[in-house]
Amino acid sequence: MSYFNVLGFDKEPFSTSPDPDFFYLSHEHETALTKLLIELRLKRGLSVILGDVGTGKTSLSRKLIQELNDREDIVFHIILDPSFDNETLFLTSLIKNFDIRLENLASATIVDLREALERFLFQKGVTENKTVALIIDEAQKLDDNFIEVLRVLLNYETNKFKLLQLVLLGQMELYSKITMINNFFDRISFKYTFNSFDFNETKEMIDFRIRQAGYRASMQLFSDDAIKEIYQYSRGYPRKIIMLCHRALESLVLRKKIVIDGDMIKQLIEDEVKLGWRRNDLLVQKNSY
Repeated sequence: MSYFNVLGFDKEPFSTSPDPDFFYLSHEHETALTKLLIELRLKRGLSVILGDVGTGKTSLSRKLIQELNDREDIVFHIILDPSFDNETLFLTSLIKNFDIRLENLASATIVDLREALERFLFQKGVTENKTVALIIDEAQKLDDNFIEVLRVLLNYETNKFKLLQLVLLGQMELYSKITMINNFFDRISFKYTFNSFDFNETKEMIDFRIRQAGYRASMQLFSDDAIKEIYQYSRGYPRKIIMLCHRALESLVLRKKIVIDGDMIKQLIEDEVKLGWRRNDLLVQKNSY
């Protein structure tokens, strides 16, 4: 039996998988999600979300997809890893994933692929009045050549709106790449950078996840001292919070205790330090750029 069953949970509360039902919407995440949906509805074109490792970018992308799944007027595709060897493979993947019909796809040239995409975008955006969105996670992996490919795709437009809505989510190194490409950077309609959580958001996320997992007891599972230690160690990075809370619940069961206190968290951190697993991450400095 898993520890979360022993503690009365219906599901594992601190899984690192990007389950949108367990995504705690901090003020920053909620702001970003709301504005992304507005940008898509207005067909503004290019949106960029930046954040350090573990700040919730991938989870936000899954929450965005969950929102888009409920809408019949949006056609979308998400790329989880934009590591393509060349433009032909990239464009071919778009043709396949958007289910675009193209005869002799295997022998199609780049011009053929671009024209097929343009026809598709015009059909969906103008004739059918739908929105076509391409979401790219781990966008820091894009090299300059592929950023140029995306810039070309953003050229497809009517007099009123962009035919393709592009959402890039990437680590901070993406910023240095796109600032060097003026004719791409200038096209960004919405920009946002995630910070780590403050103490209250850390506490709220922990409570949200355990309640979302089915914990209904009135007793506080994590003491205030425990949350302080978790916050101090994690510096408010969601992924670090989740992983430490997971270990804390396992320890709670193994030690046959009923409350996670500050001393337990300190011991878990000390054990990690002794094993040489602690690392120092750089903090994200700005909310926007």
